[in-house]
Amino acid sequence: MSELKYCQGPKCHTYYTQDRLKGPKENKTYQTRRRSYLHFGEFCDNRCYNDWFNKYGTQAVNHFGRLTEAKHLTEQNAWRKDYDYNGWNNQPDNYYFVNTITKEQRPLTEAQYRDSNYTLNTGE
Repeated sequence: MSELKYCQGPKCHTYYTQDRLKGPKENKTYQTRRRSYLHFGEFCDNRCYNDWFNKYGTQAVNHFGRLTEAKHLTEQNAWRKDYDYNGWNNQPDNYYFVNTITKEQRPLTEAQYRDSNYTLNTGE
């Protein structure tokens, strides 16, 4: 039994493709596809993803939080993780924080770099 779930595209069943055509010989119908293994999330392809977003996108943004004012990048929240790849000369990579406004760099360990919760950002 397949672990794939059904595509969430609202019009998926209306597209005429051979893999959507299911049923006995005399009673075939076009049916919703199962989700793809090609990393389209809850959808079998980009067309179904776009159909969903066109139908529900505004409702989703309103539900999860619409921006009502501009966000600002400041020196306090401009820190991002980066690294220099040194594998070509058999040296360890250099991990660091860099402030994208001031260009200041601060060293990091590889564990800190990989920790998605570790940050220097102090503002929005």
